[in-house]
Amino acid sequence: MATTQQTGAEAAPKKKNRRFLIVLIILVVVGGAFGFSKYLHAKHHEETDEAQVQANINPVIPKISGYVTEVRVKDNQKVKKGDTLLLLDDRDLKLKLEQAEAALATAQSNLTSAKATSAAAQANIGTSAAAIRAADAQIEAAKVSVWQATQDYNRYANLIKDHSITLQQFEQAQANKEKAEKQLQVLIEQKNQAARQTNAVSSQSSATSTQINVVNSTIKQRQVDVDDAKLNLSYTVVTAPADGITSKINVQTGQYLQAGQATFSIIQDNDIWVVANFKETQFHDLRIGQKAIINVDAFPGHDFEATVTSFSPATGAQFALLPPDNASGNFVKVVQRLPVKIEFNKQDSLVKQLKAGMNVNVDVHLD
Repeated sequence: MATTQQTGAEAAPKKKNRRFLIVLIILVVVGGAFGFSKYLHAKHHEETDEAQVQANINPVIPKISGYVTEVRVKDNQKVKKGDTLLLLDDRDLKLKLEQAEAALATAQSNLTSAKATSAAAQANIGTSAAAIRAADAQIEAAKVSVWQATQDYNRYANLIKDHSITLQQFEQAQANKEKAEKQLQVLIEQKNQAARQTNAVSSQSSATSTQINVVNSTIKQRQVDVDDAKLNLSYTVVTAPADGITSKINVQTGQYLQAGQATFSIIQDNDIWVVANFKETQFHDLRIGQKAIINVDAFPGHDFEATVTSFSPATGAQFALLPPDNASGNFVKVVQRLPVKIEFNKQDSLVKQLKAGMNVNVDVHLD
């Protein structure tokens, strides 16, 4: 009986050892299979959980300074490009536009006056030219009279010597000659006066033409002032720069905004992507065009199909506020991260529900 009890006691440890061995073998096989599968997966995939959904974010910035008269949008409101977001006080700008338009009208009136003056000067030039031509004709006639009077005088001078004529006749011929000569001198002086007047009118006409050019330049300047005033007036209506959803609206009616001051943002919902920060040791096998599977924390169990589209020209640390400087002598080597842009397959309806900043896991297929 004692031998039977001893045999049973020896069988129990052997049975336990056998079970332990079986469990150990199973664990080793399962662990080996799991490790081998992970090895095979690592050979054909690159993964990272340091990735987020990104989207274009457009800041709403007024182009002029002014007081807010109306806010037409609320937080998280969907807007279209060109929708009115804010209205600024436009009364001062309307006055400036009226002043610019009045200055333009004055310049245009000056142009009309200058053109009328130029036309009158041109008419005076024509009149003076006609007067010169008439004077030339009169001078030619006077020269003929002088020649005739001179011939008569010479004949009478010969006749008076022979006492063939009376002294009165000779004196009359002499008077006619002097009168004709004086008349010729008067006509020549009149022609010279007309020529001087023509020169003066021509100078006036040239000055008037120059004035017209100046007035035209002034009109262009005033037109630019009007266009500038209209443009500034249009800036009092702040519109959406793109389709999207408004966020963090902290503008109130009556608030004074400076030109260039950021007010709130519009997150575009028509184009989103993922920026995955892979380690530099993972970068060797990554290529543009490779397929990727993206798992979003907000949608567990759903695989989003995507494609690698581009690589950043520098590591993320280079864009930091204080980038590392290896030349400082105080350097510790740290594995760097390289941003990789991955775009979604837009045919997936859930893509439209993704929001900028969501955390994702990225699995890039290297094959």
